[in-house]
Amino acid sequence: MTDLLTFGETMVSVRTARPMCLGGDAHLSVAGSESNVAIGVARLGHDAAWLSAVGNDEPGRLIQRTLRAENVDTTYLRFSDDLFTGFIAFDQPSHDITRVSYHRRGSAASTLTASEITAALTAANPRLLHVTGITPALSETARAATLTAVRTASAAGIQVSLDVNYRARLWSRAEASVAVRELLPHIHTVFTSDDELDLLTDASNPVADLLKTVETLVVTAGGKGAWAHTKSAGPAEVHTIHRPALPVTVVDSIGAGDAFVSGYLSATLDNLSTESRLERATTSGAFCVTAYGDWESLPTREDLSLLAHSQGTALR
Repeated sequence: MTDLLTFGETMVSVRTARPMCLGGDAHLSVAGSESNVAIGVARLGHDAAWLSAVGNDEPGRLIQRTLRAENVDTTYLRFSDDLFTGFIAFDQPSHDITRVSYHRRGSAASTLTASEITAALTAANPRLLHVTGITPALSETARAATLTAVRTASAAGIQVSLDVNYRARLWSRAEASVAVRELLPHIHTVFTSDDELDLLTDASNPVADLLKTVETLVVTAGGKGAWAHTKSAGPAEVHTIHRPALPVTVVDSIGAGDAFVSGYLSATLDNLSTESRLERATTSGAFCVTAYGDWESLPTREDLSLLAHSQGTALR
């Protein structure tokens, strides 16, 4: 049994520390929301598997090698002879303002199918399935595959989590709303930023409305921290726990949401309380923003206590 299975597109990334149009040095790596979560969960000591498709090319092999080096199971990675590996470029016109450019339309990952994901679910038999709102935006087949995956997993008693992860470059808010709402009946835990709640419901009280369908709603708000809302057994409809963001110097906020999710899911796999899940999630997110890169600074289990030290501490 695998602890976590996730699927979605990972791209080769090129990052510059200034506007890319000026040229200069660039850093080559890989980037993808779902694989970021898989790496984060693996670093925290769990078995994580990731399913996707890449081109039968050197960028695709870079992605495979990177994930393998991070102890993520890539058994379910498909190489395509006919299609290319997606590409993403990051540049920074100003401190902590990151501009993203995509070259992914028609990529190998956009051809993910329901049958291959269903087969992986059967083979991996995961405790958790994690999906994002990015994958259904890639193509109609990827959208159908995502819906089939959450339906199949939920019916099999596998806990399913969804990170809304809206990407305006991929589709409109109206299109995203329709797609993510059709997933909700099969979702246990939803991760969303506070400005994405309207994609999930039109209700005036979105939290109470969403908890009619899902078990847990986790809402993030950057430096304000995060809230975990669950159904209450008491007189109140909703039980809410808040965890403030840790006071760290933000270098690069890209990937922070994925880091947060990986920490929360790791604590879920450890059967910790909701409060402890939020604590590990915010700690993982804090690690991510203190360095450049989508996943490079994600913590190991041994790292989790390091942020208790004051900044500038030398551990000798």
